[in-house]
Amino acid sequence: MTPLIPAELLQKSDKILFIAHLALGDFTYLQNGFRAFAAAYPHMQIHLWVDEVRRTSDARQWEGLRTYSLYDWVEQSGLFSKVYRKTYSPALYEESLREAQAEHYPVVVSLAHVRPQQYADLARAISPRGLVIGTRKPFSPLRPWHYLAYRKIDAVLASYAGQDAGEHHISSVYADWFHQLTGLDIPVAERYPFVHIPELALQQAQEQLNAWGFAPRQGPLVLLNPFAKSHKRGWPLERIVELIARMQAMPKWANACFLINAMPQELAKVTAVVQAHGLPRTQAFSAVDNFFQLPAMLAQCDLIISVETSIMHLANAVHVPVVALMRKKNPEWAPFDSANSTVITVARRSDWVKAISVDQVLQTIA
Repeated sequence: MTPLIPAELLQKSDKILFIAHLALGDFTYLQNGFRAFAAAYPHMQIHLWVDEVRRTSDARQWEGLRTYSLYDWVEQSGLFSKVYRKTYSPALYEESLREAQAEHYPVVVSLAHVRPQQYADLARAISPRGLVIGTRKPFSPLRPWHYLAYRKIDAVLASYAGQDAGEHHISSVYADWFHQLTGLDIPVAERYPFVHIPELALQQAQEQLNAWGFAPRQGPLVLLNPFAKSHKRGWPLERIVELIARMQAMPKWANACFLINAMPQELAKVTAVVQAHGLPRTQAFSAVDNFFQLPAMLAQCDLIISVETSIMHLANAVHVPVVALMRKKNPEWAPFDSANSTVITVARRSDWVKAISVDQVLQTIA
């Protein structure tokens, strides 16, 4: 396969811009591609445009979007010389666009898999004369504007060009993207999720456990996460309450301590539920200050039980056993480390995660 970015252009260019609509789960695996690219082309600056798909004119939502924890991880990764993170309001988006245009990027790559035609337009708007590469979906004659948008890119990044026609992990997809772009081969061993946790964050996690009376512990520490952005992937909070109560009645977990992970806006609700049910050795937890609070606390755990969201991937990154509750829709997003992960899948493709019972989880951890 001939790389989409000519070798001579890579050698003479001093920077490249990637466009992506990132979530924590995406970056968990994409960062391996950026790391390999940075090692192969140390003379190039990597710039990253993080597009906020929740962009809104509603000023009440801006603070939550501005402080999205992903930015902590991206900016402290050491991989990027510049990150465009102010794309959450229309005015800031236009300001960021003008800033990017002033860079005169020789190469712009869109890694968008949602609304790729929109990002083809954006990539060309940023770099009118540079090499623009983007993803593409089949277009319908009923949407001719998609065709016009795709004409603005110089080369198409295929959704997956690997040799295996069967199921493949999302890490293989992302590794294949960098292979298509530059010819880079990223071995499977180098696709493992990772996170470098600051020592201060680890110390603060230990101090928090002390404050809760969880340290020194007489039993294991278990974190349970029932929340996901999509309600189809969430698990009812009352199931978490039942699971904790039944685990505490089992000899193996009789002395266990439990954390219920919550999104910041759900923290008060989860705390009230814990108190209302009188669950002993149980606390609600949320990474309210910065991203690294989350992996630092996960690293203290002995077991993580989570629905299909970034936490199950971060569990692999901190090498803690995880039980993942998943739908059948996206098997490529299963945890990477199969030896350290157990996946409980719903019975039917149409089922939501709430179809998984407490009994199924108990049988898995028994």
